[in-house]
Amino acid sequence: MRPPLPLHRRALRRSPLLAAGVAALGLAILGLPSPRPAVAARKGCPAGMVSIRGVFCIDRFEASTVELLPGDGKRRHSPFEPVGKLKVKAVSRRGVKPQAYISRDQAEAACREAGKRLCSDDEWVTACKGKRPTVFPYGNERERGLCNDTGVSSFNRYFGQGGEAPRSAYTWANMNDARLNQLEGTLAPAGAFRRCKSSFGVHDMVGNLHEWTSAPRGTFRGGYYLDSARHGDGCDYKTTAHSTGYHDYSTGFRCCK
Repeated sequence: MRPPLPLHRRALRRSPLLAAGVAALGLAILGLPSPRPAVAARKGCPAGMVSIRGVFCIDRFEASTVELLPGDGKRRHSPFEPVGKLKVKAVSRRGVKPQAYISRDQAEAACREAGKRLCSDDEWVTACKGKRPTVFPYGNERERGLCNDTGVSSFNRYFGQGGEAPRSAYTWANMNDARLNQLEGTLAPAGAFRRCKSSFGVHDMVGNLHEWTSAPRGTFRGGYYLDSARHGDGCDYKTTAHSTGYHDYSTGFRCCK
């Protein structure tokens, strides 16, 4: 027979509104926006998303995209091709290569087509660090191979003539070459690194692809398969060096709601 719950635990179990209020208070301490507890308590997350303490929802996997066609048609857009001026919708799905070659502005539009939005910086970091915040989704110490952050350099392979590519090779066309994420040891399908997830159940927030947030300066987080340490470790990785219209083979995203 199980021992009785402490009084405060029993109170939370009886009152989902109180539980949501406590969760919202915790998020407020972290600097996140807190909706009214009643709203947070009764709203569930759409399929493919997980709830972060009942305050917001986030895609479980990095986003892939489908192209929206006239007459309500749609077809999958290649994750190896820029979005350009296509109208695309974000999809959170395990086992498919996520969309790279996408700008922050294009990612924002893709989330909007899905009835979602880009995550704020604070939301993204909170989901990455987990219920008891850690540097990496899986803990405080880097563990080689748990996330896709030790891949091979396809850029050097194709543009370095057997060695490191020269600076002159870093052109817009080369950085968006469709071959770059198709080489073995580069981009992995969403959820392939099963231990690379936070305690909230959110996958691949470190490595695989950089992920745009809604920050107006053009911010992406988490690193990609070649680097998750140069601009901060794990969940603290942050780049603000590019405009919101920038994209290359390393840039991806996921949505919040």
